[in-house]
Amino acid sequence: MVSRTPTKPPPSPKLGAGSVTPSKPSPTLVARRGRALRRRLSPATTKRRGSPLKSLASAPAAVAASFDRSIRSCRRRLLKLFARLAVLGSPRKRRAASAGFQRLRSSSTPPPPPPPSQNPAVRAQSAALPPPPSPGRRTLFLDLDETLIHSQTDPPPSRFDFTVRPVIGGQAVTFYVVKRPGVEAFLRAAAEIFEVVVFTAGLQEYASLVLDRLDPDGKVFAHRLYRGACRDAGDGRLVKDLAATGRALDRAVIVDDNPNAYALQPENAVPVAPFVDDDNDQELQRVMAFLDVAAGYEDTRDAIRYYKDLVTAN
Repeated sequence: MVSRTPTKPPPSPKLGAGSVTPSKPSPTLVARRGRALRRRLSPATTKRRGSPLKSLASAPAAVAASFDRSIRSCRRRLLKLFARLAVLGSPRKRRAASAGFQRLRSSSTPPPPPPPSQNPAVRAQSAALPPPPSPGRRTLFLDLDETLIHSQTDPPPSRFDFTVRPVIGGQAVTFYVVKRPGVEAFLRAAAEIFEVVVFTAGLQEYASLVLDRLDPDGKVFAHRLYRGACRDAGDGRLVKDLAATGRALDRAVIVDDNPNAYALQPENAVPVAPFVDDDNDQELQRVMAFLDVAAGYEDTRDAIRYYKDLVTAN
């Protein structure tokens, strides 16, 4: 009787030609792969990518900085252009402007404050102004005679725009007034971006009548300061002290043809050539173009200083 119980273990199944015998990875291979993976994920060898949130957060600052640099560069170029235009006037204007700058530069130290006036007529009016209509608004102080207009008494000039007849010292005096070319457009444009204040050494009886003709609707001049608001320097000179008006000097500009008038704050002054009767005069157009740029400066004195340096250099 033959036993059916197998006495040998069954043979292992044969593998095909393309089959691979499965085998467990050796500990050395596992360690090597782990080190390679750690090196691949290491901060020292991995190229860091910027966080999208950080990139978005830093983008506005970079754009703002680039935009600010562009604005500053544009302002400098415009000021340089206006300074070049300022010296292209007639020889008489160039001599007058040059003389004004030389008088300003000749004094290495600022003049001492003038003593209090002993003239009751000069002390009659205070230069202090009410607060500006809006906080931070810049103030433009404008001279009247030889800056905005030219006037004279008899004999009448060959051409004039209007007359005023104030009573001075009990006697009526006729003044023939010539407006500087472009004065109406200049005043309208200036009033849009500045608080416009007339600061004149002229008598109120005369100057008020002229200003009424220049601003008949009362929409341009926020305030009017006459001779009584000037300070007497003690030697016959009348000085316009901007510090006494209650306006911040870093937001104030004075346009005047007389350097003596702004001797206390020359850094706030934009000098202009005196006007008499030149029909081709373009001084106010140049001043307005400069004021458009200066209005964008945090401190208007910085724009004025740069403008004066360019004019002096040219």
